[in-house]
Amino acid sequence: MKRTLEKGSKKLINAWAFYDWANSVYSLVISTAVFPIYYDGMTSAMANSQGEIEFLSTLWNSTTLLNYTIGFYMLVVAFISPILSGIADYTGNKLKFLKFFCLLGSLSVACLFFFKDESTLWVGILCTITAGIGFWGSIVFYNAYLPEVAHPEQQDNVSAKGFIYGYLGSVLLLILSLVLIETEVFGLYDKAFGSRITFLLVGIWWIGFAQITYKRLSKLPMGERQKASSQSIIWSGFKELKTVANEIVGYPQLRTFLISFFLFSVGAQTIIYMAGIFGSNELGLPTMNLILTILVVQLVAVVGAYLFSRLSNRIGNIKTLKITIAIWCLVCFIAFMIDKSQENVELYFYGLGGLLGLVLGAIQSISRSTYSKLLPETNDTATYFSFYDVTEKIAIVLGMIVFGLLISITGSMQWSVLSLGVFFLISFVVLSTIGKTKYVK
Repeated sequence: MKRTLEKGSKKLINAWAFYDWANSVYSLVISTAVFPIYYDGMTSAMANSQGEIEFLSTLWNSTTLLNYTIGFYMLVVAFISPILSGIADYTGNKLKFLKFFCLLGSLSVACLFFFKDESTLWVGILCTITAGIGFWGSIVFYNAYLPEVAHPEQQDNVSAKGFIYGYLGSVLLLILSLVLIETEVFGLYDKAFGSRITFLLVGIWWIGFAQITYKRLSKLPMGERQKASSQSIIWSGFKELKTVANEIVGYPQLRTFLISFFLFSVGAQTIIYMAGIFGSNELGLPTMNLILTILVVQLVAVVGAYLFSRLSNRIGNIKTLKITIAIWCLVCFIAFMIDKSQENVELYFYGLGGLLGLVLGAIQSISRSTYSKLLPETNDTATYFSFYDVTEKIAIVLGMIVFGLLISITGSMQWSVLSLGVFFLISFVVLSTIGKTKYVK
């Protein structure tokens, strides 16, 4: 008989948090640091005199093409995850779905190795889509385990622990990536090839360390299964989704939080994706400066996630979130005011990165634990968290569209960044209508 682990046990919590260690290398290396800068370098080399590249027989601004690619796979995840999570809740096994999406994402990231010139641009775009679906699809089921591995009073610290593990693990791999990219191993290859090797390492790291999480989560008591045919299971997914949607309407605090979460996710997630390209295109900073800044952001984010989790224990989740949102507003305003013609513009960008890092992990970890605390007593955790994740995905789609359109209209990313500050401001107002979460004293 298989031995099970009890909810709240240290071994179970650490194993759950370790999936952040495994998958956060995608968030840092692929979404934020190395790949966006690599993509910018590749597409700049293949652009015409107007700075446009051809894809699917259409001319695109390269940044806009990346924005729309991200928006597309977010829409796919937003469409499929509620259905899949409903099925997972119905069949009582989220782990199989977590494994599938992790495998899809890690293999896709590894295949980015084959994106090396104009003829393989389609590989870069296609693998960006499938890697994004794999990453965000797995996050739906990973997040859904939080109420099952930790008691309500533990969830702030456990959620923060996951992000801290993620930041530390991804920083280690980013440092290794910098060594590969910059040293060029005695001239055996160029920097572009070093970046491509990094993509392979991300895929191996992700799928490899995920095995630790799988081993311990498999010892959780299996959720109640329903015996049904394949067709009825699919329909049960829709039924589960509809039931949870109706329940969310009946919980005003939960509904209001999701609205606020949607608004600040438009700003936060878009900035995370576009930070590297903003520094490269808008401020003209060298690649090494950009990656070092992103590295500093990750290290500061570890401290920020820890400090704000402690602050939430003292003053409550809602007040803590409002503080982080106010700082995000400040980040947007400072980014708008930076003048690339100023002397020492790098110092302003470094300072902005430090401020961003302080609230980067905080807003993610506290929002996840706040949502978990607001949930009613239920076995449908995957379906409830799919709404959380779908909200975030649609927010990213909107953020990418707004960002891309304003670049096309104004020719500047700074107006795009300023517009994101408006979303933070509105989310602050909406969040102010919520009282304390039910488990925060």
